[in-house]
Amino acid sequence: MTLLGLDTSTAASSACVLRADGAAFDVTSPPDRLAGPPKHASELMPAVASAMEMAEVRWEDLEAIAVGLGPGTFTGLRIGIATARALATANELPLRRVSSLAALAAGIRENAAAGLALPLIDARRGEVFAALYDGSEVVWPPFSAQPEALVTRLREGGFRPLAAGDGSLRFRGMLEEVGIPVEPDGSEAHVVRALHVCRLGREAPDEAPGAVLPEYLREPDAKPQQ
Repeated sequence: MTLLGLDTSTAASSACVLRADGAAFDVTSPPDRLAGPPKHASELMPAVASAMEMAEVRWEDLEAIAVGLGPGTFTGLRIGIATARALATANELPLRRVSSLAALAAGIRENAAAGLALPLIDARRGEVFAALYDGSEVVWPPFSAQPEALVTRLREGGFRPLAAGDGSLRFRGMLEEVGIPVEPDGSEAHVVRALHVCRLGREAPDEAPGAVLPEYLREPDAKPQQ
């Protein structure tokens, strides 16, 4: 199966083509991009075009599009999922939904020995989006929490997973103080890569583009005036 994958759950944009022969062509912002403002509107489609050009595939060669649903930044998720839905509709392709935290955890496992992985995405408002994985098994499904509550939950459960993601960078000191290791600052494991969205997407069912919606986990920061 040949897939196009997208993720815009953090400030980093990522697109990847995973061909049927197993070759992957990933175009992802570097880890230092996580510290800046998102630029998905200007970066995502050029990344898609570059990935498809490197893979030497055309739209008619694709069998599905996999997209990271979040959780993550609200504007970023809207841009990424709207783009995936539009591309799927225009090219008569199904969408496949993937948790951005699951994709981030897959990157943590790729960079380290087997064990517990703690993917953390900065949720703003002094919170993180988190999940806990043991290999591909979900130990804790995605949730949002203040870092203090997360640390308490980890200590009570006796867990010492390897953490990565922009949420782990923001709260590195608090995590490491209680013995939770965090990937080095420049590690690619901190970025949600569309390569892992593609790999997980291969196991996901096909869905109509209109059925695929963001997973915000909480209410948006901006609310309409009454």
